[in-house]
Amino acid sequence: MEIKGSDITQLVHGAENMSSSQRKDLGRALCIITGASRGFGRTVARELSRLVKPGSVLILTARSEENLRSLEVELAGSEAGKSGLLVQCVPADLAQMAGLQSVVSASRAAFSEHIDHVILVNNAASLGDVSRFTSSFTDMAEVDSYLSLNVTSCLCLTARLLQALPPRSGLCRSVVNITSLCALQPFKSWALYCTGKAAREMMFKVLAAEEPDLRVLSYAPGPLDTEMQSVARSSTADPDLKKTFSDMFSSGQLLTCEASCAKLMKLLLEDSFTSGAHIDVFDL
Repeated sequence: MEIKGSDITQLVHGAENMSSSQRKDLGRALCIITGASRGFGRTVARELSRLVKPGSVLILTARSEENLRSLEVELAGSEAGKSGLLVQCVPADLAQMAGLQSVVSASRAAFSEHIDHVILVNNAASLGDVSRFTSSFTDMAEVDSYLSLNVTSCLCLTARLLQALPPRSGLCRSVVNITSLCALQPFKSWALYCTGKAAREMMFKVLAAEEPDLRVLSYAPGPLDTEMQSVARSSTADPDLKKTFSDMFSSGQLLTCEASCAKLMKLLLEDSFTSGAHIDVFDL
């Protein structure tokens, strides 16, 4: 997994040079963002708030109510908030049915005839135990718990929201899956994470095939300078992989959430990707 410094430079400059042919905003949107309390999800919420029209609604969900509330206050005081952006926090454990239903109920209540774009960003995910190798995962309950949050809840939330926010004339519906290189390549000692990402990606490929009117994207944001990456550097069992992450950190090769998110926003604005595609930040 070699990422050169020139790639980082190109990435940052590329985010500054958006195509003149793309649309200028994402419409009057209802945006549902999971895992919005920190890291990449929090950045996605900030960036979407700047690209939607007044009267748009952001539904922010995560397990940490305190972090969600601080983001709500931040966005309410922003230029977008002062111009009519509505922000609603839904603290929820998406691995529980009650949590799923609270997000669906809030989204349904915010949906109106004035909304012309629904954007679901499936960002919530956990790294899992990367301090062990595949042959150590003998406890079915442990594996089921991981997959419940990272795969099952993602499928069920997406399905419930698609039912609650049905298609209609003039409405665009976009579903974004935050994925990873781990969906495509095996990383030693990352059995849970790789399995979850691969399963989610195939799930969204099937969805794109089944519903051609949906816009479905699996976006891999790259190696981000986040708390999850810090855990990966300290806990990864495979020594070669652990060294790779440590070297990337020490040489400044980790990406900021802002630089990677700019690429995602560009994809959504241009809206020219093949539905169901996996697009990596370094492909752009």
